[in-house]
Amino acid sequence: MKRETFLIGLSGLIFLAACKQKQPEAPDNKQVCISDSLQKMITIDTARTSTMKDELTLSGEVSSDDNNVVKVFPFSSGQVVSVKVSLGDKVTKGQTLAIMRSADVAGNYTDLSSTQSDVAVAKRQLDQAESLYKNGISSERDYTEAKENYNKAVAANRKVKQQLTINGGGNTSENGSLVIKAPESGYVIEKNITAGSFIRQDNAGSMFTISNMQDVWIWANVFESDISKVKTGYTAKVTTIAYPGKVFTGKVNEISSVLDPDNKVMKVKIALPNPGMLLKPEMFTNVVVTNSENTQAVSIPAKAIVFDSSKNYVVIYNSKCDLQVREVSVIKTVDDVSYIASGLKPGDKVISKNQLLLYDAITGD
Repeated sequence: MKRETFLIGLSGLIFLAACKQKQPEAPDNKQVCISDSLQKMITIDTARTSTMKDELTLSGEVSSDDNNVVKVFPFSSGQVVSVKVSLGDKVTKGQTLAIMRSADVAGNYTDLSSTQSDVAVAKRQLDQAESLYKNGISSERDYTEAKENYNKAVAANRKVKQQLTINGGGNTSENGSLVIKAPESGYVIEKNITAGSFIRQDNAGSMFTISNMQDVWIWANVFESDISKVKTGYTAKVTTIAYPGKVFTGKVNEISSVLDPDNKVMKVKIALPNPGMLLKPEMFTNVVVTNSENTQAVSIPAKAIVFDSSKNYVVIYNSKCDLQVREVSVIKTVDDVSYIASGLKPGDKVISKNQLLLYDAITGD
């Protein structure tokens, strides 16, 4: 009786031990086959080795292209009578921008009238001296002197005409009025005068700045720690708050050789076209600079990644009925491409469209 009791107890212990050893493990992936209809809905991509790209996000500001900018400076001193355009206006070549009253212009017309009279008098004296010289009444010296006086009068008159041309040419009048006209077509991006303003000749500032706005520059700020990540020729994608979802693509055109003394950043210039004149000077931008590193890594489309329980997975495709969910380690994702540190090798095929349906079917209970 005791022996039987002992055997029963021993059997119970063995059974309990066996139960502990056979605790259920993580279930294997279920076998799932892709139907013909589903086959048309998925996309299969192949993992490959490629050079990793890096992205650097910068803040920037729109500026006009200095190569397509015309600054309008005052021809002479005077007072602005009226201004015909406003900041941001589109102007055409020859359009009136402003009207001034200038004492310098009025003085030039007075000098012009005086020199014209001097030329007329000198011309009559020259004709008389020439006639007397040919008739033997006066000497050659008198004739030569009259010719020199005439030439001086003509030179003085020519000088005044040149001054008038410099001061506006046909845009002036005898009462001292001076019309400022647009030298080129474009947009008024800077306006520094108002009606009643006094203009001095020694003023170095421009009255207007006109740009055609067909191309613009983006000046982006690069912190000292990121200087090595930006080089001339790198691709730059520019976005703005004004146009969500719209991306302007350009190239890093120029890199400053010094840091800004105020905020300790390096300025880089990005040149890009401005279709539709959407980008305006002083507009703030977000700039993403993309560059290629020398490091090689396995890459797949970023959309092939399935993120679940804080881990990244892909659905491996071997055949229609041979699918596998595999965990991968992602280094980083740039331009919709994910670079993989482990879990994939070149040549592996992954499903990058509607893979979530298959993922759930393979890993589901």
